[in-house]
Amino acid sequence: MHILYVEDEAKIAEFVRAGLKEQGFLVDYCDNGNDGYARALELEYDVIVLDIMVPGKDGLAILKGLRRAGRNTPVVLLTARNELDDRLEGLNLGADDYIAKPFFVEELVARIHAVVRRVSGDRQNFLHVGAIKLDRISREVTCDRHSLACSLPEVIELTTREFNLLEYLMRSPGRVFTRTQILEHVWGYDFNPSTNLVDVCIQRLRKKIEPLGGTGCIDSIRGVGYCFHKFDSTS
Repeated sequence: MHILYVEDEAKIAEFVRAGLKEQGFLVDYCDNGNDGYARALELEYDVIVLDIMVPGKDGLAILKGLRRAGRNTPVVLLTARNELDDRLEGLNLGADDYIAKPFFVEELVARIHAVVRRVSGDRQNFLHVGAIKLDRISREVTCDRHSLACSLPEVIELTTREFNLLEYLMRSPGRVFTRTQILEHVWGYDFNPSTNLVDVCIQRLRKKIEPLGGTGCIDSIRGVGYCFHKFDSTS
């Protein structure tokens, strides 16, 4: 899942981001409310994890602005243990859950999954494009043998990075992503854009998911990047 995380305490943010990424989440991070609010309006996220006490727009102001703008992205608030009034106000403004500091990352992950299931239902937990079906909760990828005569095993074993890359492409079938975009969302911002990490990972994915003799699932766009093939209803 693609998460927006807004938190100004650097040590907490570093720890939580690492824990979320270990669990397979794609995490965009902002350390102030103004940037967080702008990012939340600009991009579509599965969940926003929002600390109430951040500089600039505070968490409650961000939440209020998002709901007034018609953005229904699930929001999990992070609050200090004694901020009962803030928690109640946040729930009244449309927050989907809250968690008091300090907390275990495992608890936050469980809250995120619970919110997604409650708000979106099982339909949003799956991506199904062509012969490939991806379960975002169990992190299982399967190939439909019947639709494209897939000769690969039904369950496709992927590494965490391969799964994250596949999910990122499958979220928007037919949309072309540049290598830089893929690096930023799947690997983070610490890699040299000239690296061939994306190309190598794409090659590994293709070997695992492409039906033998069938139409390729991942298209290469020369000089630009990659996209997951958008199959029509007759494909």
